Amino acid sequence: MKESPAVLSMKILISPAKKMRVDTDSLDCRGTPVFLSRTERLLAALRALSPDERRILWKCSQPLARQNDRLLQQADLRQNLTPALLAYDGIQYQYMAPGVFTYEEFDYVQAHLRFLSGFYGLLRPFDGVVPYRLEMQAKLSVDGAADLYAFWGDLLARRLADETDVIVNLASKEYSRSVLPHLSAGVRVVSCIFGEEKDGRIAEKATLCKMARGEMVRYMAQHCCQTPEEIQGFDRLGFRFVPECSDEKNYVFRKEGKKDAASRK
Repeated sequence: MKESPAVLSMKILISPAKKMRVDTDSLDCRGTPVFLSRTERLLAALRALSPDERRILWKCSQPLARQNDRLLQQADLRQNLTPALLAYDGIQYQYMAPGVFTYEEFDYVQAHLRFLSGFYGLLRPFDGVVPYRLEMQAKLSVDGAADLYAFWGDLLARRLADETDVIVNLASKEYSRSVLPHLSAGVRVVSCIFGEEKDGRIAEKATLCKMARGEMVRYMAQHCCQTPEEIQGFDRLGFRFVPECSDEKNYVFRKEGKKDAASRK
């Protein structure tokens, strides 16, 4: 696989997953995260906490906290790394199914896809990572910053603005909040909304949204989409673009019921 040239191309933002896995064999990493020095500071801050403080920060059970403690103490940010694209293992990534991407699709996502992360900040698909647990909304105080939103500040937005002037936002509100408020008016952002019609409005459901976001990334890679307008053809999982509910900043995709699907036949 060849690395795509550095050009000002559309970027796609997605959230990470809590569940992670290690796969150091399937694909080679192509680099390290751009904000690795800041990640090292977060790692040191996490290690400085007591086990109880970390469990409260992580909002998890004792057994899961002990498992995460072991990963934290063993973490080496420069060895035994997994490409970010294969490291996350949630619903969104299952529907994205990067394990069966073609070489061309791998090159596409490396050029266009960016992961938002509380621990790493901003990741390319082939950046090498280790398993971690640190959500963007975690109240971790580092370097005088009260939380991770303050710790990352406008760094992620400025980095993205150097790479693109068009963003397709597939990230959750928790993660997009770390970028969108800091972008200049010169960067066009199109956020995708996936939902079902209920009482005359589009209602989003968490699991369905995660499924659709993963499918959308796969759709974009397969169709080599270069502009937001090209994603309006997305028609997977029963979703269809709804122009009358959409505008320049928000693309609405409504899941059709059986009657809707039947009427199109």
